[in-house]
Order: sequence, then C-alpha cells, then structure tokens
Amino acid sequence: MNSPATLRELLKQGPLIAPGAYDALTARIAVQAGAKAVYMTGFGVAGSLLGVPDIGIVSATEMSDRVRALAAAAAPVPLIADGDNGHGGIANVERLVRAYEQAGAACIQLEDQVLPKRCGHMDGKEVVPTEEGAAKIRAAANARMNSDFLIIARTDARSVHGLDEALRRAGAYLKAGADLLFIEAPESERELEQIASHFHGVPLVANMVENGKTPLLTAAELGALGYALILYPVSSLLAAARTAQRVYAGLLNQNEPHPVIEKVTFAQYNEIVGLANYRT
Repeated sequence: MNSPATLRELLKQGPLIAPGAYDALTARIAVQAGAKAVYMTGFGVAGSLLGVPDIGIVSATEMSDRVRALAAAAAPVPLIADGDNGHGGIANVERLVRAYEQAGAACIQLEDQVLPKRCGHMDGKEVVPTEEGAAKIRAAANARMNSDFLIIARTDARSVHGLDEALRRAGAYLKAGADLLFIEAPESERELEQIASHFHGVPLVANMVENGKTPLLTAAELGALGYALILYPVSSLLAAARTAQRVYAGLLNQNEPHPVIEKVTFAQYNEIVGLANYRT
C-alpha cells in the first residue's frame, strides 16, 4: 500500500504535481502516466459516484470507501485525499482521519467551511470560526497513528473575508499541527506571491482549477514562488465529461452511429486495468 513517508520525502524534492483522480481507474491511469502522487478530488467523487455537485452530499463513509479503492489502485504511489470539512465536529474529524489512514491514504485535506460545504471555487461559501477550524486540525494531528500521515489545512476565508483573514487563519492552523497549508482560491498572481512570502519555508498547496478563481500558473512558476504541492483536481474529470457528452450524443444520432473520437482500443483498455495479471 501507500507509504506516508514517501510523500514527505517527495515534498522535499521540489514542486510535486498531484493530478486529480475520482475513481480507481483514473488513479491507475495517473500512475501509469508517471504521477508521483495522486489527489482524490471530492468534487470528482461527488460527480462520478452520485452525479451531484460538490456541496456536501457525499457521506464520510462513501468518501472513506473511495479512498480505499483509489489507494489500492495508486499503490505504491501516495494518495492525497480530500476530507472536506471533516463531515462534522471534532469526533467526526478524528474518526475520518483514522478511516483515511487505515484505508491507505498518505495525507488528508481538511477545510474550515461550515456544513454543508461547497467546492472551493463556487460562490456562497461560509467558514467556521478560526478557533473551531484550529481545533479540528489539532484533533486530526492527535488522531493519526503515524506522524508521517500528513495533514493539509485548507482555509476558504479568502473568498469570504479577504486575504488577510485567510493568512491569519492559516497561521493558526499551522500552530495547531498542520503539515501543509492550503489557502483556497487566491484571485491573482500577486496574491499567490503574497501567500508564499508570508509563509516562506512552509510547505504550501496551490490549486489549479480550470475556469476557477485562481490564475493558472505552471508548476515551475509555482515552485519558484515556494509552493510544494500543485493540485490539478478536475482536469481529467472535465475532459472525461466532455468526451462522454460527445460519445453518447454521437451514438444516439442515427446519422453517426460510430462517432469519430480518439479512444483507447479494447486491448489497450485491458492492458490499463491489468487483465494479464489475472489470467492463470
């Protein structure tokens, strides 16, 4: 299974790109493409598992089950898993951390939104008081069985109360025991620079969401600023959704029964999922 210690070491080697995966198949494909870490996106899990938006509908149990599937598919590459806002209070956070760690994740991401939460690049977010957010991070740090199981503390305060408040909250979460800090949805390159300058030397997360609130910089540019972990959470999901639209529309169009869309072959797919490993 995944080694949490591996993720800690990878983060020391320069900017680490973690492509988003939403099921075991996409986790496996990401690893085959060369990913050194994989990110389980809550946005993608909500859509792929239930066909719903990322607004807190998926349960903690469903998320934990998804972690187990993705961790197994990605192994031995470490899995970073979205834990949303912990799905409740302190006791819920403690239980979620233990569940994710036992399921094989190397890292959990926890945010300071209220229940129900929203995707970080949606409008209408609300955040809990700083003390409550810090208490959850402290509980998460104390609940883990292995100190190499990492905790990302994410604050969504930038969109609600401004960048200064987001910086203040992130500092409180760092003191509470977070291993990495994630200030969600900065709205300019200047803000990305301010965050990196304020937390110089602290492992930082940058979230690159297509058509989101944050400008898209390259991993090299973000690494030069000081960001350690670069997430691309929805790139594969958005591409897959567009491809599915085109394929199904073409199949249902009697004038085009076989749409001309680039696909893997049947044999190539069986190679991706490791069919040969199951033959006796």
